Amino acid sequence: MTVRTVLTVAALTLQEAARRRVLRSLAALTIVLLALSAWGFSRIDAEFGGLTSGEARLVAAMVLNLVMFGLSLIAALGTAFLAGPTLAGDMESGAALAILARPVHRFAVLVGKWLGLIAFGAGFVALAGLAQLLVVRVTVGYWPPQPVTGLALLAAQTVVLLTLGLLLSSVSSPMASGVVAVGLFGATWIAGVVGAFGTALDNDGVARVGTVSRMLLPTDGLWRGAMNAFQDPTVLRQFGPAMQGHPFLSDASLTVTYLAWAALWVVLVLGLTGMVFRRRDL
Repeated sequence: MTVRTVLTVAALTLQEAARRRVLRSLAALTIVLLALSAWGFSRIDAEFGGLTSGEARLVAAMVLNLVMFGLSLIAALGTAFLAGPTLAGDMESGAALAILARPVHRFAVLVGKWLGLIAFGAGFVALAGLAQLLVVRVTVGYWPPQPVTGLALLAAQTVVLLTLGLLLSSVSSPMASGVVAVGLFGATWIAGVVGAFGTALDNDGVARVGTVSRMLLPTDGLWRGAMNAFQDPTVLRQFGPAMQGHPFLSDASLTVTYLAWAALWVVLVLGLTGMVFRRRDL
């Protein structure tokens, strides 16, 4: 019965997310991003004529990672403001009281909503990301070495942010939880850039800023793994230290240990959300 409840709530959450205005906003922003990136990639050869093959790969990798960051930001905005109303909105409107008055376990409802949001967010990232890769392939002939890994890590980043958004929505209003989630996403990315510059300058104290931030919130760590999957592996070997610390290039893929930590982080935060939601007055 609990599994059936989880799947039912997940399906209803997915349907509700598909009907929200946020979906239309996400679609419009994604179309604009794809159109602008197609124009930009088509202008690379005209603006930077005479590039060697290595330089062309470097430019394509950097611009692709820049555009993918824009896509991840759109996904972050959309998923954060979808996760906000999921719990806080239901509690404010009284819908949660109507659902939980029946013999339905709160944690089953929470997991169902979480799964529904994950299906929506991961599906959006996969489709939009694949469309972007096809745009790059058609315009400049570049295809990343590990596209599946890169898209999977972007989807994992969305899962992390959705889980954080659910936790925040269990203790605050829908708008506040969305704003805080996006703010933390941006702050973690900035800390990661600072840490990368610290590594490039051999400054352990500054480099530690990025390391700590990626442990507290794994979004930037997963993003850096995605960048590494999208860029040509010969780029950094060819240009060496000159590219260290670049905000849209990553010098290493993610370790299994870090991926395990990201998965554990999601489980811990989801469990904490369940504890808060169970004790929350409806």
